[in-house]
Amino acid sequence: MFYTYILYSKIKDVYYKGFTSNLESRLQKHNSGESNYTASVNDWEIVYSCTFDSKTEALKEEKRLKKLNRLSLEKLISSKNNP
Repeated sequence: MFYTYILYSKIKDVYYKGFTSNLESRLQKHNSGESNYTASVNDWEIVYSCTFDSKTEALKEEKRLKKLNRLSLEKLISSKNNP
């Protein structure tokens, strides 16, 4: 299984998009400063995730998410959390 995810930091008021094969471990790495971009704060929380059977599919979705503007990301997050 592979996951595409969006993290949110209240301190920075910013979203981070990524993919992984282990969502819990990846979140821990973001919050412990092991990832360069997210190392400046440790309040990252998962606000969106999707599961894929292949790495290729997850990477494709990550690239799509990275092209979205903030409003589009927030609509996506809201629709996923409020079906």
